[in-house]
Amino acid sequence: MIQAIVFLPLIGALIAGAIALIGAHARHPSGDTVDHDGHGDHAHGNDAPLVVHTSYDEDPQVSPMGPDDRGHHVLPLELQAAGSRAAEWITTGLLMVAAALSWLTLVDVGFMHHDLRVTLLPWINSGELQVAWTLRVDTLTAVMLVVVNTVSALVHLYSIGYMHDDPHRPRFFGYLSLFTFAMLMLVTADNLVQMFFGWEGVGLASYLLIGFWYQRPSANAAAIKAFVVNRIGDFGFLLGICTVFFLVGSTDFETIFAAAPGLTGRTIDFFGLNVDALTLACLLLFMGAMGKSAQFLLHTWLPDAMEGPTPVSALIHAATMVTAGVFMVARLSPLFELSPVAQNVVLLFGATTAFFAATVGLVQNDIKRIVAYSTCSQLGYMFVAMGTGAYSVGMFHLFTHAFFKALLFLGAGSVIHAMHHEQDIRHMGGLKDRIPFTYVAMVIGTLALTGFPLTAGYFSKDAIIEAAFASGHSVAFYAFLMTVIAAGLTSFYSWRLVFKTFHGTPHDRAHYTAAHESPITMLIPLGVLAAGSFLAGFPFKELFAGHGVAEFFRDSLKVNPQIIEAMHHVPAAVAYAPTAMMVLGFLVSWMFYVSSPNMPVELANRMPWLYNFLLNKWYFDEAYDAIFVRPAKRFGRFLWKAGDGAIIDGLGPDGITARVLDVTRGVVRLQTGYLYHYAFAMLIGVAGLITWFLLGSGSH
Repeated sequence: MIQAIVFLPLIGALIAGAIALIGAHARHPSGDTVDHDGHGDHAHGNDAPLVVHTSYDEDPQVSPMGPDDRGHHVLPLELQAAGSRAAEWITTGLLMVAAALSWLTLVDVGFMHHDLRVTLLPWINSGELQVAWTLRVDTLTAVMLVVVNTVSALVHLYSIGYMHDDPHRPRFFGYLSLFTFAMLMLVTADNLVQMFFGWEGVGLASYLLIGFWYQRPSANAAAIKAFVVNRIGDFGFLLGICTVFFLVGSTDFETIFAAAPGLTGRTIDFFGLNVDALTLACLLLFMGAMGKSAQFLLHTWLPDAMEGPTPVSALIHAATMVTAGVFMVARLSPLFELSPVAQNVVLLFGATTAFFAATVGLVQNDIKRIVAYSTCSQLGYMFVAMGTGAYSVGMFHLFTHAFFKALLFLGAGSVIHAMHHEQDIRHMGGLKDRIPFTYVAMVIGTLALTGFPLTAGYFSKDAIIEAAFASGHSVAFYAFLMTVIAAGLTSFYSWRLVFKTFHGTPHDRAHYTAAHESPITMLIPLGVLAAGSFLAGFPFKELFAGHGVAEFFRDSLKVNPQIIEAMHHVPAAVAYAPTAMMVLGFLVSWMFYVSSPNMPVELANRMPWLYNFLLNKWYFDEAYDAIFVRPAKRFGRFLWKAGDGAIIDGLGPDGITARVLDVTRGVVRLQTGYLYHYAFAMLIGVAGLITWFLLGSGSH
């Protein structure tokens, strides 16, 4: 069964890719690209698909059944449409099967305790490095299988409606399924090398999906930015893998975990310093998690990733790429548990990320970027849980977050679809009467995100805040304060999005009048995820954050009963603080955007420095541009002009080589082809020889 779960998405990706390749060979007679109302590329926002309209009646030189006047074979429109539909439904159907099997696996592994390890084939055999391709299925893996495949299946179904105008749907669905397969390889890995394979596969697929509309420079730039920033984190992850292999002599998880206690107190030479070996390994591994999960300092790629289609945003930000770092720390929890310094670093970065992203989300106007910064903030919460040692609680929030964040992203996509690809919430308003189903879904997602009682987010996020307070780590109280403050900020900007989008008067009457509810293929995933935003919470509370944690997770991650017990005995003020902040954020947002809508403008005008600081995301992009990008460009230009141009070209093609050519060109001029020139040269030569002999004989 596990083989089917892992490889069904790969089969779907290969089928969709083959259909895309066949379609690519069917050359279109027209190169025009317009959107579905004929307004041109990127007419109404960066989520507008680029659509090629086809009408063979417009070009009498082209036959729909054979080669055109240039000899290109053109498939009939009906055949191309059938191929696109086949790619959509085959990939979606395979993901649906994989999702159903994943839930069965969770029951079998989590409750029946049937852990599984399936060795597929040997992979790398080089000295001490022995790596086999093995699928590891324990409770931690089973939870991730449910999250990844369930959300991915719903995103596939949603994309059938959302991408219906795009001519490159087979390629898109192939990328989606490839993304899912790479994530499945990551979560089923039985060793660090195999995990790194999935890790890089997710990075590749994210590059392809973020830059799916490659005709846009902004999409290409966002894809490259995500790829490059993640390479920084991945470099640290790779160094961490090498460090672990150096210490243990293996990359297999079981061997590493068995040897970990013996590594405590061991030091390693690192640039001339004797540092704790386990701390160094954990920090390097966490560097990889920082990049993939967009933690503070390596977060800058996440909002720019919104250049991809909305279903991509939902898949990346809810269930796959950004959760990879959290999963990795949970998987390696036996290592992190032995390094309090590494745990404090994780706590520090997680808490800072939660606060930072929440502050930036306060003033964003792009509906997708608001939800994206919310993702960044919630990932900070997950790492706070990991830093406290409450690894199961962090996984609980990862589990619940997948449902309500996918709901928010897909709901935002439904709004964008209704508003003809408008994404600025300042141009919306009053949409609750035009798209009521989407409105209800977005409200449910917002309730779950802000931690309204009985929603999924209420149980998981509050548990993290309680764990931070109950933890004995040195930066735990800082983490507690940051997460409580972030809870209030999250409530404010989440309800701001709802009020400005769905309430008030319409700001764009033409788009408002044309707005309509999304097709059924988009509404079904919204309904399922809305249900999950409630059902993923209370029924699983005891398994992830209660007294059933040890029996449910067993050895799949490190369980600290002391933290779990302490969470249930925090003061009442601590337990109710997140809810109080949620209510406060809602009331302030209501006052700002419903009761007194002029107040935000007045406040921004009164404190422009703060507004611009937040609007420009703490100026991280500008700082990185000044510190890294521009110096790198200047250094590259120096190497180009001084190194390549002046030295290499100067001594090479423009130097010695040029002089040789000059000499040869001069010699060539002597070869005129005229007989009297050669006779004259011979005469000169003979005269020279005679003179030399005469003078030579005279000297004797």
